[in-house]
Amino acid sequence: MVVPGLATQAGGALAIFTGAKSRSFTSIAASLNFSRNAIVGAPCDVIYPSTMPTNDGTHEKTLAALGVTSAEQISVLFAGLREQFDAEVSLEAVQLLWKEFRDRWIGRKSGVITQVTNNWLKPAPPGLKPTVGAELNKLKSHVESKLDEIHLKIENAEEEWARDERVDLSLPGVVRPIGSRHLIRQVLQEIEDIFVSIGFSVVEGPEIETPYYNFEALNIPEFHPVRADMDTFYLELPKGAPGPLLLRTHTSPVQIRTMEKRQPPVRVIVPGKVYRRDNPDATHSFMFHQIEGLAVDSDITFCDFTGTIEYFVKQYFGPSVKTRFRPSYFPFTEPSVEFDVSCIFCGGSGSGASGTTCGKCKGSGWIELFGAGMVDPAIYGFVNYDASKVSGFAFGMGMDRLAMLKYGIDDIQVFFQNDVRFLKQFP
Repeated sequence: MVVPGLATQAGGALAIFTGAKSRSFTSIAASLNFSRNAIVGAPCDVIYPSTMPTNDGTHEKTLAALGVTSAEQISVLFAGLREQFDAEVSLEAVQLLWKEFRDRWIGRKSGVITQVTNNWLKPAPPGLKPTVGAELNKLKSHVESKLDEIHLKIENAEEEWARDERVDLSLPGVVRPIGSRHLIRQVLQEIEDIFVSIGFSVVEGPEIETPYYNFEALNIPEFHPVRADMDTFYLELPKGAPGPLLLRTHTSPVQIRTMEKRQPPVRVIVPGKVYRRDNPDATHSFMFHQIEGLAVDSDITFCDFTGTIEYFVKQYFGPSVKTRFRPSYFPFTEPSVEFDVSCIFCGGSGSGASGTTCGKCKGSGWIELFGAGMVDPAIYGFVNYDASKVSGFAFGMGMDRLAMLKYGIDDIQVFFQNDVRFLKQFP
C-alpha cells in the first residue's frame, strides 16, 4: 500500500543548521547509524528534515466524508496510518526529532491520534464504533511503543557522548608549579621595608653611567686606581659618540643625581646591580647587588647615623646582635667607618659548635658588614648644597652578602645559576 505524500520521502535529504548543538547532534546521529552524507550546513541552531513527510488529510475527515461504511474499510484506513507511521519512523531524521514527531502523532490538540479520535471514533455509527475503537487502541499502542524506543536510544546516545567528553575527576590533577620571588629580591624587599618604615624613600638610576657621576662627583680624582680599566668596565662606543661611558661600579651615582634634583631634607636608599672586574669565586662576582643609603638635612649628626644603622641591623639579623665601628677611609665620606656585627653563626664567641674556630668570622667573633660615614663636605659642592648648613651620612652594602650571612649561603655564584633545587629552598 502506498501512503499518500510519503512515496518520495524516505530518501529525502536532511538539513542541519550548525551551532552549539552540532557536536552533540553528530555524536547522537552516529550512535543511531545516521548517514553524514545527508548533512548540509546552515546558520541556525535548529535541526529539522528538509522534506518532512506529509499526509493526505484522511484523518482530518469523518468516516462518512470518506465513504467508509464497513469494518473492512476501517481496517484498511488504520493499516494505512500504521504503514505511514512506520515509514516515517524509518527515516533517521525523525529519530533525531522524536519530540516534534511525537507531538505530530500523539499531541493532545492536533496529533494524528487525537484527530482520529475526534473525526473517526466519536462521530462513527454505533455499529462501527467497536471496530474503530479497537483499531485506534492498537495504533496508539504501536505508536507510543515506537516513540518510547526512539527516546531511549537518544538518551543512551547522549549519555555515551557525555561519558566520552566529561572530565574524569578520579584522575590525579596536574600540578602547576608556582614561581616565587628570588632570594635576592626577598632580601631587597625586607631591607626596603625596614628603611621605609623610618622615613626613607626608594630611588633608582641608570646602570650605564658617565665617569662624572660614577667618580668625579663622588670626590674620586681622575688618576685614582679604581678608575683604571683593570677595575671598571668601560663601553666601546662608535666613533663620534659622546663618552666615555661605563657600567657603574656602585649605586652611589644615584645619590648625586638625587641631590641634584632635590633640596634637603633627603632620605633615600638606592638598590640595584653594579659591575666590577672581579674574577668569579665563592665571594666575588663581576655583577652583584648593592644598596646605598643617604640622609642629608640641616642637623644630622654621627649619632643619627649610628642609631639608624643599629636599628637596621637589629631588625634584619635580630635584636641579639652587637655592633661596632672601626675607622676607615672612603673618598666620599669624612669621617669614614667600617661597620661590623657580632658573628651570627657563633654568637660572637669565635668558636664553632664543636669548639673549633668559627670559619665565618675566623675566630674574631665579628663580621665586617659594610662601609659608611658622614658625607664629605666636598660632595655638596657638586650638587650646589651649602656645606655650612647641611650635613648627612651615607652607607653602602652588598645585598648578596647580606643574604649569604642571614641564610648561611657560602657561594655567591648560586644566586645567578638558576638552579631550581637552590631556589626552592626559599619559597
